[in-house]
Amino acid sequence: MKIDWAALGSVFGVSLVATVALVGLFTLGVVGLTKQESAATSGGSAVLARTGAYACFGLCAAAVAYGIYLIVT
Repeated sequence: MKIDWAALGSVFGVSLVATVALVGLFTLGVVGLTKQESAATSGGSAVLARTGAYACFGLCAAAVAYGIYLIVT
């Protein structure tokens, strides 16, 4: 049995980058919701913060759905 170390390393690298990106995107969504609460009290742009947070969560959901699609098909 021969292991293709280059392919294994490639899969590891792509998985690591995708995981960090997805966690970062979710974190931006949580920060956006937090900023929305503070912007509402200080008169800032609460709608923009909420829209950005929902966009981040939507992109997270799309990435998860795409991953499930890749597994199923």
